[in-house]
Amino acid sequence: IAFDYQAVRVLVAGDVMLDRYWYGATSRISPEAPVPVVHVQSSEARPGGAANVAVNVASLGAQPYLIGLTGDDDASLELSELLDAGAVEHWFARTPDLPTVTKMRVVSRHQQLLRLDFEDPAAAFTTPSILATFRQRLPQCDVVILSDYGKGSLNDVRTMVSLAHEAHRPVVVDPKGNSFERYRQATLITPNVAELEAVVGPCPDRRSLIEKGSALRESLELDGLLITRSEHGMLLLSAGAPVDLAARAQEVFDVTGAGDTVVAVLAAALGAGATLVEATELSNRAAGIVVSRLGTASVTAAELKAAAERESAPASRLGVLEEGEAEARVRAAQAAGERVVMTNGCFDLLHIGHITYLEQAKARGDRLLVAVNSDASVQALKGSGRPIVPLDQRMRMLAALESVDWVVDFAEDTPERLICKLLPDLLVKGGDYRIEDIAGGECVMAAGGDVEVLHFEPGISTSAIIERISDA
Repeated sequence: IAFDYQAVRVLVAGDVMLDRYWYGATSRISPEAPVPVVHVQSSEARPGGAANVAVNVASLGAQPYLIGLTGDDDASLELSELLDAGAVEHWFARTPDLPTVTKMRVVSRHQQLLRLDFEDPAAAFTTPSILATFRQRLPQCDVVILSDYGKGSLNDVRTMVSLAHEAHRPVVVDPKGNSFERYRQATLITPNVAELEAVVGPCPDRRSLIEKGSALRESLELDGLLITRSEHGMLLLSAGAPVDLAARAQEVFDVTGAGDTVVAVLAAALGAGATLVEATELSNRAAGIVVSRLGTASVTAAELKAAAERESAPASRLGVLEEGEAEARVRAAQAAGERVVMTNGCFDLLHIGHITYLEQAKARGDRLLVAVNSDASVQALKGSGRPIVPLDQRMRMLAALESVDWVVDFAEDTPERLICKLLPDLLVKGGDYRIEDIAGGECVMAAGGDVEVLHFEPGISTSAIIERISDA
């Protein structure tokens, strides 16, 4: 079921963070201690915590307004700039008494090696300006998200829930702590199993989850309790029968921020008119997408729609991917220790030269990803009358080959942007190229990957085949 999120206004209040990532190659162990030496080559910053929730809301096309507590420091200003770039309207209660919560992660070859947290406890910190801003913004919003990481932004959360309940606004809570009493009368809370057990005691099986979870839901007057169960999926407890949803992700790469995505999709869907069950199904699908990506991530409405279509797609289309999913598959494979090979081309009129070339490419790794020029891109390169075979058919034929794992398209004249985004372990190209002239090769080598030139079968090409047909 598809919903229109563009008119949905979402009030997000909670603990905002700045997530930093340092990336580099690891090739040796330190002589000072038995730890890897990471040669840092790049870095980036992303919104985290409630800020990541708001980014996820914006990615769906909905309109977020974010309220949070930060320090009066450079990290707060950087976070604000990132949110501006992501079209997230926000307001921060900035205080010089606390630093902005910052989490720094060191990543090598797509593996997280270390996390450093910079924060001071703010449990006793009063935030009257946050509550005042919440009151002011509540009437302008359709749905509320409360993202509680226990960092101090939601010390008035009980009042916030009561205000939203009185205003008949759905409230989705990502909870924290050993008591959920402060979330009484929320629409839905989303604990994982460990968070639920901290409140109700051990739940060794599904039956105990249902019994104790249902009792908690009723005692707190919640419409629903959504228990996230990692590889076991989700369990929704509401007024009807329990609803189990299997985990969607085929390969889990990084669960960072997955809970943020879940609450963002839940709230946006409820604001767009979805039922609890429909919203939960959408959030489960979204979680399956983001856990295959590195770090805090978001999902778009188009990706949710594409994922739903793929679930019902025939086997012949299973390897045909959208760009976002291609990135997720590459990262998941690399995290599992697999070597990803990538190549590109038009592949118009698939012939034995292509087959041989692709088999050679696949033999150099564990997974082969083929990037295919769009129809407009082929025409720009080859001239009018090309391609002979349209993009959808070219991609399906390639995906059906035993040597090809995934196929993705690109619209530009060269695949450089796509390759620099996907960063395979090995980039191969057929023909008489110099390695330094291969589009995207520089990015791959800078990230620690390799580039190799393979040679096509002599005398075999799509152009030659078309010429022979024309002369016949």
